[in-house]
Amino acid sequence: MSSWNSVGMEVLYQVLGWVAFFAWSFSFYPQVFLNFKRKSVVGLNFDFLVLNLTKHSSYLVYNAALFFSPFIQRQYHETYGDKEMIPVAANDVAFSVHAVALTAFTLFQVFIYERGNQKISKVCISITAIVWTAAIVCLIVAWPKSNWLWLIDVFNSIQVGMTAIKYIPQAVMNFRRKSTIGWSIGNILLDLTGGVLNFGQMGVQSIDQHTLVNFYGNIGKTLLSLEVVFFDILFIIQHYVLYPVKRDENGKAIISERVAPLIRPSDKPEEDTAVSAANGYPILPTEAKHVAAA
Repeated sequence: MSSWNSVGMEVLYQVLGWVAFFAWSFSFYPQVFLNFKRKSVVGLNFDFLVLNLTKHSSYLVYNAALFFSPFIQRQYHETYGDKEMIPVAANDVAFSVHAVALTAFTLFQVFIYERGNQKISKVCISITAIVWTAAIVCLIVAWPKSNWLWLIDVFNSIQVGMTAIKYIPQAVMNFRRKSTIGWSIGNILLDLTGGVLNFGQMGVQSIDQHTLVNFYGNIGKTLLSLEVVFFDILFIIQHYVLYPVKRDENGKAIISERVAPLIRPSDKPEEDTAVSAANGYPILPTEAKHVAAA
């Protein structure tokens, strides 16, 4: 069985993993607190939340199955070699459980807070339905021959695909609104920290084992880190460079903006609404005015 060659590298691996876990886990809270403070989810894209829940649920299946199942671990060693370490750590499982719970809670906030004209798109609903239908079909295919490693690899592929597309609706929404108000930058900064540390953790294991198997043996974790870093940098550019919050002469933020919802009812004419971030509620364009944050 595989083991660490260096105690120091093992300790560093654990430290990076758990710091990444806390960074990624805490990244959910700024958005939750922002929604609670504003009593509004205007500016937070609902497609992102639905796709994110699918992503984290799939990742939880992969992490928990590979970490806890001796049978699947045996299949992994038969595929990649007996000397290779299992590429899932306890912090990966803990993160997945926490991520599913917090994403579900954020979706709950969508139902209880002001959301303006925003809604979940038909494209998002279709993608989610197709993904889970495919997952069920794969389960049926894997069951007779107990191809569980192949099955969890399917779920790992799902989470990679969801990560690649889940950020797109929010990025496009920020572009159309020319604003990131309602979308927490704290979430992004912590998410970026977790992504970098997660990749570093895999690098430590690779250096200790003198192999790159842990990168392609858990290609989902590798691609996840790279995708997170790419999109988080994009959001940071949107927030600080392209659409910075304007301030008045007293240094207070001016929180009035125009909002064009991504999804509009087909039977209603297109119209922009303005959102006061002081209370998070939409107001008509004729009523829009600059509002300084308290």
